[in-house]
Amino acid sequence: MPTYDYKCLACDVRFEKFQGITAPALEECPECGGKVKRLIGAGAALIFKGSGFYTTDYRSEGYKESAKKDKDESSDKSSSSDKSEKKEKKTTDTSSESKSKSTDSD
Repeated sequence: MPTYDYKCLACDVRFEKFQGITAPALEECPECGGKVKRLIGAGAALIFKGSGFYTTDYRSEGYKESAKKDKDESSDKSSSSDKSEKKEKKTTDTSSESKSKSTDSD
């Protein structure tokens, strides 16, 4: 059941009333007995509880296994590429050192 906001037109009092959707709107202020107007409220946020609300909740086991394999393969490739980068750095470093040594001796 929703909570409705009301405002008294006579005394400007604002109040909330917990009512059913099919219940008629209030017409009388509880403070002064004047006429009230129902306000448009922001309402409560929509809350999803439980399973089944996310795309990943319905993934098949086959999909999960292939995703895991892809993840493992990509991590293996990145670690092997890191090793090859280190090897390349070593070869370029030593070649630049040898060049500087040869120019110094000239």
